[in-house]
Amino acid sequence: MSKIATMQWLEQGVLVLLDQRVLPHEIRFVQCTTAGQTAEAIATMTVRGAPAIGAAAAYGLALTAWHYPSHQPDDLRAALNESARVLENARPTAINLKWAIQRILRRADASNIDVSLLRATILAEAHAIANEDIQTNKAIGMHALDILPPQAITFIHHCNTGSLATVDYGTALGIIRTAHEYGRKVMVYVDETRPRLQGARLTAWELEQMGIAYKIITDGASGHVMKNYHIDAVVVGCDRVAANGDTANKIGTYNLALAAAAHGVPFYVACPTSTIDLNAPDGSTIPIEERPAEEITHIEGRRICPQGAQVYNPAFDVTPAKWITAMITEHGVCRPPFKKSLREAVLTGSRTK
Repeated sequence: MSKIATMQWLEQGVLVLLDQRVLPHEIRFVQCTTAGQTAEAIATMTVRGAPAIGAAAAYGLALTAWHYPSHQPDDLRAALNESARVLENARPTAINLKWAIQRILRRADASNIDVSLLRATILAEAHAIANEDIQTNKAIGMHALDILPPQAITFIHHCNTGSLATVDYGTALGIIRTAHEYGRKVMVYVDETRPRLQGARLTAWELEQMGIAYKIITDGASGHVMKNYHIDAVVVGCDRVAANGDTANKIGTYNLALAAAAHGVPFYVACPTSTIDLNAPDGSTIPIEERPAEEITHIEGRRICPQGAQVYNPAFDVTPAKWITAMITEHGVCRPPFKKSLREAVLTGSRTK
């Protein structure tokens, strides 16, 4: 697979982001030198995917540290807290955003050193978050091999969860990638994923580069496909997982889980433990981002519905835990009861089967 980095830190204190709004037709990059610019890139979905926006936010704080003019550590910490507020407000649903920001702030608060060393400490922590994401994704893929068919596998995949949605490799698409790299014959039905078409635009683009067979389907076709063709597994990512296993993911995931349950198809969530929110008891406490109406009313700038049409455009839905077969974390496969197995994965890093 040809490597085009989702994000890259330049030593001049610049964060370079691959602009995912124009893929697959154009390869374009956006440069950020402030936390505010990074927050805007997250809000406009220049960078997207829960792990990717978490890492981008960490680098956004590193930008604040890199360019802040004061030589007083306390002044820098105050600036970091303000930047954190801006970044956290960029998108509310993905817990990785807050997780990465809080991790950077804790590191900064624990460092009683001069500003130059504090800057270096914050940047090192941002790099650590990015590098850990890659290793986490690869571990998820390896654990998934244990529960997937040993030869040929046909998947349904929703949204985009590959290298573009992470620092590298991917979560749910990383599972598919791992199966392919370990010699299994893989076929993927790709939900187009309305309204922003992350499946049709981004997942198909990644599968094309990896040489994995796929067919794009409309979101509403998944039940028909499961009924008429053999599907081994549905694999999806997640933006926030509650303590009981209720999972927030791209809108349309809930419908897909119901269709999978109706047809006896295993429904797997690729779930880095950084995405698990033990402070959210269930899915009702997860905030759901509502996106602009224009994402539905317009296609490529052209209105497709009556003037004045009312729109409800939630970016995510919550799939109840009872419809999820298993969560695949970097520590192993978590099965029901998720309240117990997810907590063990987060707090002890233990593998549950």
